[in-house]
Amino acid sequence: MRRPSAPVPAGADPALAGEYPSAGDEVVSICRDLLRMDTSNYGDNSGPGERQAAEYVAGLLSDVQIEPEVFESEPGRTSVVARFPGTDSSRPALLVHGHLDVVPAQKEDWRIDPFSGEIADDCLWGRGAVDMKDMDAIILATVRQMRREGRKPPRDIVLAFMADEEAGGVKGSSWLVDNHAGLFEGVDEAVSEVGGFSVELQGRRTYLLQSAEKGIAWVRLTARGRAGHGSQVNGDNAVTHLAEAVARIGAYRWPTVIPATVRAFFEGVREQTGVSLLAGEEVDVEKLREMFGTTARWLEATVQNTANPTVLDAGYKHNVIPGQASALIDCRYLPGQRDELMRTLTELAGDRVTVEVLHGDVALEAGFEGGLVDAMRQSLLELDPGAAVLPYCLSGGTDNKAFSRLGIRGYGFAPLKLPADLDFAGMFHSIDERVPLESLRFGVRTFDRFLQLA
Repeated sequence: MRRPSAPVPAGADPALAGEYPSAGDEVVSICRDLLRMDTSNYGDNSGPGERQAAEYVAGLLSDVQIEPEVFESEPGRTSVVARFPGTDSSRPALLVHGHLDVVPAQKEDWRIDPFSGEIADDCLWGRGAVDMKDMDAIILATVRQMRREGRKPPRDIVLAFMADEEAGGVKGSSWLVDNHAGLFEGVDEAVSEVGGFSVELQGRRTYLLQSAEKGIAWVRLTARGRAGHGSQVNGDNAVTHLAEAVARIGAYRWPTVIPATVRAFFEGVREQTGVSLLAGEEVDVEKLREMFGTTARWLEATVQNTANPTVLDAGYKHNVIPGQASALIDCRYLPGQRDELMRTLTELAGDRVTVEVLHGDVALEAGFEGGLVDAMRQSLLELDPGAAVLPYCLSGGTDNKAFSRLGIRGYGFAPLKLPADLDFAGMFHSIDERVPLESLRFGVRTFDRFLQLA
């Protein structure tokens, strides 16, 4: 990884002496390398796994004498964990984590090959550019520069790069918590993805820090009926039972619920703009969309539970009525709302359809105060004076869910200063995923300052 650039400052570890690229340059090359590694997670263990990317990450850490440990929950499902000692190891440590897997991408749907790591329009393109190989690269470039310059964070940093987040973390973060909890001994706080990105709010750049996230219930509906010939009258058709249940669930309008984090977000918007997005306990959705553009897709989902049908499976021949039909529903619930979601879902499914949770995980709400939040806010405002910072709730989920079982309080902080016209929210799990080069460089500068303050 050595390339000629500015010399290492005095005081750096002599073993790391030499000339290296700056973190601002290296973040681009690291992210590009990661994007070229296909780590697609299909959710059924059929993908390539994370081994190649994990070995690459382990090499980058070893190169600056941060010794990694490599773990496999199953062959090819690989995670990397390392500890970067701080100046005061008696303090509780900070966990900084990312995932190495990505959702699949179909090349023919993209303007640019999703695994080419191509640079075009001052952006780096590829599956994982925003979810979340950009953040992996920011973390790695930052700690490599700190080590070369002989700088330590104020407390120990546990670095973790994990498998399987895109399928719920069963073979990654959850497996590590269950089997190697000692790796995270002494850790009390964590930061990871989907927070610290900017939006334009009435002409003022505003960074959204993720301090809460919805819970997950990935559900299978199963309808059973009388199998038979497709030409017969059949009032007990499993496909019909299932279709009716799916239609009821898909069309249901979930009631508004406003968690503390979301209420704080709305209050911050009102204080900053003078515009109230709340009318009593209801949200003015049209105004929300007008103010936040595509980011409103996330924000709308943080004031209600959701249940979206995603997969249907029934039958095997045109003239055969099957005896069973099933559907998959992606359910996300707000803090404190799991029981209400499951009760409503069961009612909507009806008596002829069973409801089975295939994977579930908790909702989180960490609060928006304390030293770590102050460090995130200060690092952003030092690098972008005049901006604003608000809390928000993530409508999806992160590996912070698994680490919460160890009592670790997690936030989303992947700092990116973004162009106002970039459809950032719309690129997650979508086509033409890309991250601006300058946003990556801003991320390194901000994350370096954050680690000094944290």
